[in-house]
Amino acid sequence: MTAPLTLISHHLCPYVQRAAIALAEKGVPFGRVYIDLANKPEWFLRISPLGKVPLLRIPQHGGEAILFESSVICEYLEETQPGAKLHSADPLTRARHRGWMEFGSAILSDLWIYETTQDAEVLETKRGVLKTKFTTVEAELGDGPYFAGADFSLVDAVFAPIFRYFDVFDTISDAGIFDGLPRVTAWRKALAARPSVKAAVTEDYPERLMAFLKKHDAALLGSRRAAA
Repeated sequence: MTAPLTLISHHLCPYVQRAAIALAEKGVPFGRVYIDLANKPEWFLRISPLGKVPLLRIPQHGGEAILFESSVICEYLEETQPGAKLHSADPLTRARHRGWMEFGSAILSDLWIYETTQDAEVLETKRGVLKTKFTTVEAELGDGPYFAGADFSLVDAVFAPIFRYFDVFDTISDAGIFDGLPRVTAWRKALAARPSVKAAVTEDYPERLMAFLKKHDAALLGSRRAAA
């Protein structure tokens, strides 16, 4: 039987991964359709107002509803689906978590430049920016294993795809971004072991990300040549 919800995806998109993780944590059955963002199909452009993924297709009587933007999708799932709660019941804690989710999105903006720039100086500048932002996160974390302690939350769903990038980057060179950040490092490890996080991407994710870096002639790859 076809899954009632469908997540329109791209193999590398971290925002898609957020939604996939939230769906898995909620125990919601769903299907996935992958598209090529470099060659977007017409059917996708008709239903995606921003031309971006993820989209969540929700069957309705006589048709379907389309949700776009990962944060909106995750909030909808939290409000409508059974399963584990991914937001605190306390309004202040919930609001603070949403702030840290936005902080994660800011890190992703830096990561985009970090992974695509062909300029070694820009790469180093962004390395410093990322180090500073993760240092800020270090000061916020408690004893873990997750952002809010024992319970997995939407903040974890945001940061897990961020850390996944570095699983590949670390095979290129050691940028030292997480040096001296034991709590962030432990959090990263705990998230990597989470079944929902593992299942959020296909097994060939590392190969796809490396191909993406090569396509962009990323300066990040040059750091490996320099270390050789």
